[in-house]
Amino acid sequence: MERPRALRAVFPLGVYVAGDVATCDEQGYITVLGPRRRRAERRRPPFATADVESALVSHPACGEAGVCGIPDELKGEAIVAYVVLRAGHQQSDDLAASLIAHVRAELGPIATPAAIRFASKLPKTRSGKIMRRLLKAQETGQDLGDITTLEE
Repeated sequence: MERPRALRAVFPLGVYVAGDVATCDEQGYITVLGPRRRRAERRRPPFATADVESALVSHPACGEAGVCGIPDELKGEAIVAYVVLRAGHQQSDDLAASLIAHVRAELGPIATPAAIRFASKLPKTRSGKIMRRLLKAQETGQDLGDITTLEE
């Protein structure tokens, strides 16, 4: 079978470019859409936990945030955010919905947290880094492991 004219114009005969995505219409014309993104193959979000934490902290009510991923059948991982509120703000379902909507507006629907958990403080090391593995262990019911570096 001869290759369609549109494909011959883009790629010479005998050349195959791995990783490009293309569509073929009813008339046999192929449209090359470009390289396939590695992120689309994985079922993990294409952003870091720090991105979601930064989006949360940019909300006026959020003083501090810690984010972890938990297993989810549909998405692969779902986002759970632990939030420490600033003075003058009370935890409520409306505030949780507002925080989720804020992250969605900042990063898009794929970064939307599945749940917001309000906390009085986040687990940190003595140097001030948030211990996300403890958040994940608490969320999934796993053993906390070694907590000797946990801030007192």
